[in-house]
Amino acid sequence: MAALLAACSSTSKTASSGSESPAGSAAASASSAAASSPASGGSSTGGGSYVIGVSNTIAGNGWREEMICSIKAQALVSGQVKKVVVISKNGGPTDQIQDLQNLISQGVNAIIVNPSDPEKLNSVLEAAVKKGIVVVAVDQAVTAPDVYLAANNQEEYGKLGAEWLAKALNGKGDVLYMRGAQGAPADIARDQGFRSVMAQYPGIKFKEVYTGWDFTKAAALATQELTAHHYDGIWTSGTDYTVVNAFKTLGKTPIPVVGADNNGFVAQLLAGQPGAAVTNPAAVGAVGLDIALDVLQGKSVPKQTLLTPEVWDLATAKDKLQTYHFPNLPPTWPSQVEIKPWTTYTPQQLIACKGPGE
Repeated sequence: MAALLAACSSTSKTASSGSESPAGSAAASASSAAASSPASGGSSTGGGSYVIGVSNTIAGNGWREEMICSIKAQALVSGQVKKVVVISKNGGPTDQIQDLQNLISQGVNAIIVNPSDPEKLNSVLEAAVKKGIVVVAVDQAVTAPDVYLAANNQEEYGKLGAEWLAKALNGKGDVLYMRGAQGAPADIARDQGFRSVMAQYPGIKFKEVYTGWDFTKAAALATQELTAHHYDGIWTSGTDYTVVNAFKTLGKTPIPVVGADNNGFVAQLLAGQPGAAVTNPAAVGAVGLDIALDVLQGKSVPKQTLLTPEVWDLATAKDKLQTYHFPNLPPTWPSQVEIKPWTTYTPQQLIACKGPGE
């Protein structure tokens, strides 16, 4: 851990057209958000006046855990937040509506929500806005017009991974298409991107399964499918390293796998697993917090802030894979721990996962 923190802390950070790595490498650009100035950061320990609510419906997922930690860490250093109230549990739209009503009743000033559905939450989100609460959807979009969005470009995520896999297979073969959570906005957007590419490759056939973004379920599905059928490649919606482990379990020769920039999958790519990681930083949660704080202070902020993903494979981006591999972090944590200029916390503060007053 000490080595990780030293590596992350020893470099200067500047805004760039790419995503910011812990070692200063540019990897994912921010579009439409240049006019949005980040909330002031530093080494504050809180003491602000705002109460921030966070609603998440996939608990125990490394990506979501880091997302929440990034919100807490940025809230801490902003000096503007008194408290972060997190409701994180497994559930669907009905559960999340109740959670959002709970946050509203607690008098929060802003809500950062990772939505479970693009439309079913609209009424409660608009009710929050009418009460003067700033609402920012992160990671996935909703159709409510008064809600801000901070997200990785999920359709582009689907496109880039599909293009890499189609080329790796020379435009033909059978693909296991492992989606995320059925009905989730990010899954819908990624599916649109994936299918737009596959429509150009009639020689590729794919079978669709849903993992619910659960690494254990993904491993079980991969084991089942690889036992019953021959596949030439696998596209995963980020549940990647356990899918790769299924090859070892079955004693099968690895095939190309597309995943995300998860720490465990990055290690596997560096070890020679054929495949590619598409960047999808969980620190977008902190971007959502910065947007909320700016709006609360009356600043002009774009309705949408999208981060453009990149593709990393061993042939073209070995340096980035090496930079983003952290042996001391969990395998499910996305390796990109900062997104400049929005995040101003230190890696230590992110890992500590403590908000103001905690």
